Amino acid sequence: MSVDIETVKRVAQLARIAVDDEEASRMTGELNAILGFVEQLGEVDVSDVEPMTSVIPTAIRMRQDEVTDGGKAEEIVANAPAGDDNFFVVPKVVE
Repeated sequence: MSVDIETVKRVAQLARIAVDDEEASRMTGELNAILGFVEQLGEVDVSDVEPMTSVIPTAIRMRQDEVTDGGKAEEIVANAPAGDDNFFVVPKVVE
């Protein structure tokens, strides 16, 4: 895949970046070099590589999967401008 100046200008417009003709010309070469590198990565044989989530071996700490209400209703409602019996009080918006 190669990128031309019109494509660079279109992407710049979508990204809301002001690009003049000289910058677009320079970016065309840079983007083509990046896309060429990505194509080279696609040619690498990774069929014997096991998928991983991190390059460093890590162990995930497990916790009990328990459903709770958080036990913080009073603390949460205390931040509200108005509350009543652990509920938020809001003005009526529907007549």
